[in-house]
Amino acid sequence: FEGWSSFDDENIVVLGMDAGGGNTDTIIILSIENGNTSIIQVPRDSYIDSRSFGPMKANALHARGGPDAVKTELTRLMGRPINRHRLVNLEGIRTISGLLGGLEVDVPKRLYYRDKSQGLLIDLQPGRQVLKGRELEGLLRWRHDGQGDLGRLDRQQLVLKSLFNKLIQPQHLIRLPALITAAGRNLETDLGPMEIGKLITSMSTTQLETSQLPSRPFYSNGISYLDTQWPDTDSSLGINASKSSSRTFKTQF
Repeated sequence: FEGWSSFDDENIVVLGMDAGGGNTDTIIILSIENGNTSIIQVPRDSYIDSRSFGPMKANALHARGGPDAVKTELTRLMGRPINRHRLVNLEGIRTISGLLGGLEVDVPKRLYYRDKSQGLLIDLQPGRQVLKGRELEGLLRWRHDGQGDLGRLDRQQLVLKSLFNKLIQPQHLIRLPALITAAGRNLETDLGPMEIGKLITSMSTTQLETSQLPSRPFYSNGISYLDTQWPDTDSSLGINASKSSSRTFKTQF
């Protein structure tokens, strides 16, 4: 693994696909720089005025123009080159968490929701527990407490920290080729297997820093959006924000 120990100067957008397979349920920007692994969560309901497609929510970009459209718009809005991508669907999340033996998460409160039309049941008790498969998927998807997308971002942070703590353990680093192969049909990326190995191995020597782009809800033409403050650049609604204004949490590996 020593030859995989450097993965600087790359910004990767990780997209979690929704049940329909077109829009993106999760948008994360991942980068490694100066001994830090940085994960920035982009609210999926962020309003953007796309130069190619006009006004829309950020989560519709992939459906309209694929990964290249997402990378182009995020490069403009984030003020940094977003040059690589990785897509994962819900089955991929279930597969990866199962192969890792589940993820330990402190569920913040009682989460219950049933949608018979989707065959969806989310039924989680509060407290620290190991989640995998559909239980983990339920934690990521639940948004029925009035906080909507913003509450989901907080729960995603819990899962992300647990996932990366698990992936960088030596026993899982050794299994990376098998993990990638098993989850392969549920992943789509322009990173090769060796690059994925290099990325995760590099992360094992860094601090993890996760943050959310600040945002506030608003309505336009009867549609609910989030006015998101983009770092180092004007937002689509003309609001400036610095990186320091995002909510940041650090974990030492």
